[in-house]
Amino acid sequence: MSEFRFPVRVYIEDTDAGGIVYYVNYLKYMERARSEWLRARGITQHALFESGVQLVVHRLECRYAKPARLDDALEVSAEVLTAGRARLQFGQVVTRRGEPLCEARVDIACIDATRLRPIPWPPALAELLAHTSAQPQA
Repeated sequence: MSEFRFPVRVYIEDTDAGGIVYYVNYLKYMERARSEWLRARGITQHALFESGVQLVVHRLECRYAKPARLDDALEVSAEVLTAGRARLQFGQVVTRRGEPLCEARVDIACIDATRLRPIPWPPALAELLAHTSAQPQA
């Protein structure tokens, strides 16, 4: 599946006293991009949760290269790199005018919202993932 892109504007609440984006806010931007990736494919987090399914970050690896600043127009990408029975990995990059500012690999797990245990993807999401170009995990 091709890379999904989501625009983000840096607002004052995203920054520290020097007008630079606080590091954790990049992760929030990435979360929004993953949620919008799902929404663009007809699946919402709310609908998943109502069906007893929750998607959670299982592992995260992040590298910060350059800072974003107040009023910057950013673009956040989300691309499925690998997909398994109950876990997938996104590659994500936050860019400003095509220049990478922050890159991450984010492992997402599918869990039962009540028991908080891994479960297979719900049918709609499993079908979506089956049509990605991601490589299956062993």
